Amino acid sequence: MKLSSGALLAMAISSITATAYAETQSQAFTPVTVNTKSAQADATGFVEGQSISGTTRNWYANEQLHRGNKFTYLKDGVPTPTDRRINWDQGTIVKYNSGFTEGAVGLSTEVAAYNAVALERDRKALASNNGGAPGTRPGAGNNRTLTKEGGEAQGQWSKLGLANVKARFSNTTLTAGRMNFSSPQVDVISSRALPSSFQGVAVHSEELNNLAFDLGTFDRNSPRTEESVRKFRTEYANGIVETDQVNTGGITYNPLASLTTSIWATQAEDIWNQYYFGASHVLGDSQVLSLATGLNYYKTKQTGKALIGDIDNQAYSLSFDLTHQAHTLTFSYQEINGNEYFDYLHETNGIYLANSMLSDFNGPNEKSFKVAYGLNMVAYGVPGLKFIIYQVRGWGIDGTHYTGNGGVAGKGYDGIQAQDGEFHDEYGIGATYAVQSGPLKDTAIRANYSAHRASENQIDGSVNEFRLVTTIPFNIL
Repeated sequence: MKLSSGALLAMAISSITATAYAETQSQAFTPVTVNTKSAQADATGFVEGQSISGTTRNWYANEQLHRGNKFTYLKDGVPTPTDRRINWDQGTIVKYNSGFTEGAVGLSTEVAAYNAVALERDRKALASNNGGAPGTRPGAGNNRTLTKEGGEAQGQWSKLGLANVKARFSNTTLTAGRMNFSSPQVDVISSRALPSSFQGVAVHSEELNNLAFDLGTFDRNSPRTEESVRKFRTEYANGIVETDQVNTGGITYNPLASLTTSIWATQAEDIWNQYYFGASHVLGDSQVLSLATGLNYYKTKQTGKALIGDIDNQAYSLSFDLTHQAHTLTFSYQEINGNEYFDYLHETNGIYLANSMLSDFNGPNEKSFKVAYGLNMVAYGVPGLKFIIYQVRGWGIDGTHYTGNGGVAGKGYDGIQAQDGEFHDEYGIGATYAVQSGPLKDTAIRANYSAHRASENQIDGSVNEFRLVTTIPFNIL
C-alpha cells in the first residue's frame, strides 16, 4: 500500500471511461514505415516558439486509521499516538518552454519552478506514519507535507522541478537535465501537490511510424515533498538502500489501429533487473458495446550486489472494460508469483498493474480481483463530470517462504515472513469534473473516498481516506 502515495483515482476514472463516445476502433493492420515528416523541419525558432504556462493545485487529504493503528506526533517532546492525519497544501508550477532553433539540429530548453505552501501546519494534524503498527513504516515521517525535525511544518518549499536542454534531429529528441519521463517502470507520479521529476539523459525517437523507441539513464530523483534531489530507492524495501543509477529502455508498437503494445527493461543498479510487457486493445462501438482489454506483466530479478537481497517474482494483471454509452463495467484480476512484494522505484508511478489503487495489492503470492463501475455524465447533459465506484479483494498473501534477505535483519523485505494467509479489502467512490469552457477551462476537481480493511499482518493496515484536489491550469505567454 502507498499510504505515502495514495490512490491515483483520477487516472482510474479516466481509464475506465476512456472508450465512451469513441468511434468504432479499426482492426486494420498498421505497417511500420519510415516517417517522412520531420518534426524538426517545422521548428519556428527559440524565441518564436516559446511559452510560459503552469498549474496551481489545492491538495487536501484526511486519513483515519482503524483497528488500533496509530500515527504519532511529538507533544511536549513525547511521542503521542493519534488515529487521524490531515495534509493540506497548495502547489504551483510555472514552466518556461522555448521553441526549437531552426536548422538540421534544433536546440531548446525547459525550466519549471515548483513551489508549495503548507495550508495545514498543526503538528498533530501532520502526524507521521511511524507508529510501528501494520501499515506504518518506522522513521518514515510525514512525506505529504515537508516537515522539519520534530514534526513542524515547513511553511513553504521551492525548487527547480525541471531544468533541461533538448537537441532534436528529425523526429529524435535527446533531453539532458531534470525532466519528466514516462514509462511503466520510471514514471512521473503526480498524486500530491507537486509531482516528482528525474535527473539524467533520455532519448525519444519516432523515426518510424507505429514504432517508437525510448532510452534513459537517471542518477537522481526530485521527490514530491522535498527541496533537494536524492538517489533512487524502492517503495517496499527498508527505505535505506539506494541505487547509484537507473537505466531504462523500451519500444512501443501499434500492430493494429486498435492495439498498442510495449516492451521495457529497467535496471536499478545493484538492486534488480525488471522487465515489462503491456498490451491494450479496443473492440467494438461504445454506443452499442465496446470491450477494452488490458494486459500488464512484470518480471523482477536481483542483479549485481543484490543490495536488498534475492528477488525473483512475476506480477501480472488482466482487465476488461465493457462500455455501453455512458456506462462502463470493469473486471480485473491481478496475481503476484514470488515470495516478496512486487516492488517498484519510490517517487515513481512505476506500477501499471490494474488493481493498484490506495493499496497496490502486491503482497507475496497475492491474488486480487476488482469490480468497478464508471459513469460518464456527458450522456445526461453534464459534460466533464464522471463517477466511479469500485471494490477490490486481495487474498492468499504468503511471505513465509521468503529467504531473500540472506539472514540479515533489516535487509530487503525482512519481516514479510509474518504474512501467512493475509487478506484485505478496499472499496471507494470518486468523482471528477473538468470545466469545459470559460476562463477556468480545463480546471479539474477530484473528490474521492477510499476505505481499506486488512488482516493483522497485511502491511497496509485499516484506514479511511478522503481527498479533495483542485487543479487549475494557466497560460502566461
